[in-house]
Amino acid sequence: MPATLTGYEARSCLGDAEETFRGLCAGRSGAGRLGARFLPDEVGVTSSYEIRDDSPGLAHVHRAAALLGQVVAGAAARAALDAKQLRVVAIVGTGLRELAAAERWHLDGSPFSATELHFGDVVRDALPGVAEVLTVSNACSASGYALALAQDLLDADEADAVVVAGTDSLTLSLLAVMGRGSAQPSEAVRPFDRDRRGVLLGEGAAAVVLEARPSTRPGAEPALGVLHSVGLSCDAHHETAPHAPGIAAAMQAAYDAAGVTPADVGLVVAHGTGTALNDPLEAATLADAYQSRSVPVTAIKGGTGHTSGAAALMSVIVAAQAMRSGAVPPITGLRDAIDEAQGLDLVTGAPRACDATLAQVDAFGFGGVNAVALVGAAT
Repeated sequence: MPATLTGYEARSCLGDAEETFRGLCAGRSGAGRLGARFLPDEVGVTSSYEIRDDSPGLAHVHRAAALLGQVVAGAAARAALDAKQLRVVAIVGTGLRELAAAERWHLDGSPFSATELHFGDVVRDALPGVAEVLTVSNACSASGYALALAQDLLDADEADAVVVAGTDSLTLSLLAVMGRGSAQPSEAVRPFDRDRRGVLLGEGAAAVVLEARPSTRPGAEPALGVLHSVGLSCDAHHETAPHAPGIAAAMQAAYDAAGVTPADVGLVVAHGTGTALNDPLEAATLADAYQSRSVPVTAIKGGTGHTSGAAALMSVIVAAQAMRSGAVPPITGLRDAIDEAQGLDLVTGAPRACDATLAQVDAFGFGGVNAVALVGAAT
């Protein structure tokens, strides 16, 4: 059944949820020189989409948890959510958990406990009274999967509200993996661009409150939107390479669950990683689904970087903001579209007027772990 997004918050290199959306609409890129926490010569990466260390409350270690606590508290406040009065469950999607803290323990013996790989303590501090905290760790679609699990819990009447979140921070080991996967370091993510050089990591967290019906609680802000469905697939085609049938299966599952067709979708927020394999394959799959229909397609990673476990939920929030504000952000960094995307209505240069009432949000992870959400405008 459809569920209502009654509260939300995000943190990216561009700022909070509203600042991130305004930055994307302005075509801003949060890419910059890799911070002093990492040595470019060691990791083979010179740039990133970092949240700078002077940000309030953000430490060098346990950054994923710190970001998560901020967005969970912010989303709950917007929804006027009291977890001591309602049955509230939290589900956190993450690609890396607190890997940076584990790396620091290995390098210099900084205190570290395996329990920190699960985010129970920080969520309970941010949301006192929460009944249960679940952590889902499955690559770049993690918060999309968390959103699907949340909808299942509401459908089964196992919770009155579910706080769905995603979080990740930069880590030494993943930066090194990215650095060794490209002959020439990328300086920015350029989704669907002919001269793209690959993905760059971004730090960030996002959270929404999902409820079976709109909130009537005093002090609650107006709903952000409606979650109609999440289509999932796990094709296990390859360790890293995406697979068109798996992506198409997740898209079709979302349409079927919502009882819609691609003809009902008025906006697409693509996964758009700026990589050699993802962009052509995603573009071709979208073109096949939408045929000759002119559906605006945008992507946010040129502005925010790839926020890993937070990426799906970050895009969901942006999709809902676009429908609420009537403006679709352009794709930052896109100048010359690849051949496979020529049939798509890519939003470039400036924001596009938006009258969509249903948006598709793509999130694809390593191992063919795919999540496609269909988000409706708030009513």
